[in-house]
Amino acid sequence: MPKAARISAQILAPTASSEKSDGHPLVAIALFSGIGLLASLIAILAGVPGVWY
Repeated sequence: MPKAARISAQILAPTASSEKSDGHPLVAIALFSGIGLLASLIAILAGVPGVWY
């Protein structure tokens, strides 16, 4: 019977400094969406002509 070879790879844990610099990925998306919604609301309330539907 053939024997299976065991191959182990070393997994490196991320350092604390890289975790701090990455941040949460959804924060940028939420900020971008919030700014777009605010701009749209201001444009609608100000009566800017445009296609809103």
